[in-house]
Amino acid sequence: MPEAQIRPKHIAIIMDGNNRWAKSRMLGGLSGHKAGRDAVRNVVEACARNNIEVLTLFAFSSENWRRPKDEVAGLMELFQFALKREVKKLHKNNIRLRIIGDIAGFNDTIQELIKKSEALTANNTGMTLVIAANYGGQWDIAESCRKLARRVVDGSLQPEQISESMIAQGLSLHDLPDPDLCIRTAGEQRISNFLLWQLAYSEFYFTDVLWPDFGSEEIEKALASYSTRIRRFGRTDDQISKMKERPCSQKE
Repeated sequence: MPEAQIRPKHIAIIMDGNNRWAKSRMLGGLSGHKAGRDAVRNVVEACARNNIEVLTLFAFSSENWRRPKDEVAGLMELFQFALKREVKKLHKNNIRLRIIGDIAGFNDTIQELIKKSEALTANNTGMTLVIAANYGGQWDIAESCRKLARRVVDGSLQPEQISESMIAQGLSLHDLPDPDLCIRTAGEQRISNFLLWQLAYSEFYFTDVLWPDFGSEEIEKALASYSTRIRRFGRTDDQISKMKERPCSQKE
């Protein structure tokens, strides 16, 4: 990769295609999810090598409970296994783990493992790995609005005072930068209720590669694509060019 390549601080990935990967090999659906777990390891390593500050993976949406019961049960077992085994590797490599979503929807064992995993890695200073589990973007925004509504009810906040920044402060990733790049695998081109607020100005990269086949080489392709993007945030090309020409101390 060129030294001057612009890199994102935060990458968000919608990991799609586990079932299709398994079916193409005449395997059970859970085999695809196990293969997907290996892809997670590869991608985490690749992002850490590329000095990505935050990696957010959409592991289990609030809508995924609608899947067949045996598949959901298998996914919960894999999640539990990862919290028991994989977290130790993350800790060893100075990676901080965060789980976002409606954690109350999981059984007591998983909830306790989540607390222990986050506590174990809380002081790590390397990349932050965020796992979105039982998560939905609409739920996230609604939770933030509920917090503000309680303040209105107790009289500490007036409705007219509510701002976009207040809503943002109540979201799951309020203390982390918004994703610069969102990747979705397996050919689908939608965000499926993922980080709806936070992806407002993200760049998108869609690939036909199924998640279990997505590794370091595919990450490099996504980063190369990102480096060609011009992020305007409402400005014109001329304004962006002038900002680049200014000394760092004069940039907006």
